Amino acid sequence: MIAQITLTVNEGKQLIALAVANLPKVRRAIKSGKILLKGGTTVSAIAEELVGIPLRISGRISPLGAKSARMAITEPHSILIDNGVPIGVDDRLEQAVLGMGPDDVAICGANLIDSSGRAAMMAGSALGGKPGRIVSALAAEGIAVIIPAGLEKLTPGSVPEAILAARRKGVAWSMGMATGLIPIPGRVITELTAFSLLAPVTATVIGRGGIMGAEGATTFVIQGEKAKVQKICRLILKLKRAAVSGAKGSIEECRPGSAGCDSHLGCVYAGKEKIKLEGIFEADDE
Repeated sequence: MIAQITLTVNEGKQLIALAVANLPKVRRAIKSGKILLKGGTTVSAIAEELVGIPLRISGRISPLGAKSARMAITEPHSILIDNGVPIGVDDRLEQAVLGMGPDDVAICGANLIDSSGRAAMMAGSALGGKPGRIVSALAAEGIAVIIPAGLEKLTPGSVPEAILAARRKGVAWSMGMATGLIPIPGRVITELTAFSLLAPVTATVIGRGGIMGAEGATTFVIQGEKAKVQKICRLILKLKRAAVSGAKGSIEECRPGSAGCDSHLGCVYAGKEKIKLEGIFEADDE
């Protein structure tokens, strides 16, 4: 049987969340091990699948560029699920990682992936904040790292060349905070991987983009046994109109003077650009 399916970006994130939550290694770790989840909208969707808790969203890309949350809220950005019990670990992230072992799992989203399976995350704060200090060392500790990332994150180039191009310092003009990139070693799981994990089918991308809310969407052809393809179709219908995942209060983006603004470099909205374009951008004081 052959089916054609279109997923918006948010629907793709939910599909990936379902697949990751059902990985055998993840199912084992949630029963008798540890799972570290570093916040992001896709990882938040996974946290909701596993323990019913959305995570605080910190950095994000909005139509205005690289932004952070407007308000400082108490919900955790990173959690450790220890034998099925979720614990906020934002204040002791390094200790949480050092307490993990080879049977445990770390799940961290990415801002960029390439066709070779490499991934990186943006760093808009010094050293990438607390997560930036640990993500590149997770593999060195022997911890399995899963990187859930939608196909909208796929670069036509390579992650290493993007890492060399991106930077926080030395950017003269930036829509939102200037960001560098931190490499994340691990297993990348996209929608293509998710389909094959959820059912023995073959998925092929036949279109990208759209309008009327489908900007960034991906259209797939799914092929396989009738019962398996039907399973995927039923699943996709349940995901339709999925919303972004994240703790309430953390989705609204920053404005000049918001929490964390002082550490963001180059932002034109906060007047931090080194080259002024008079009359182009004005701070929103409402």
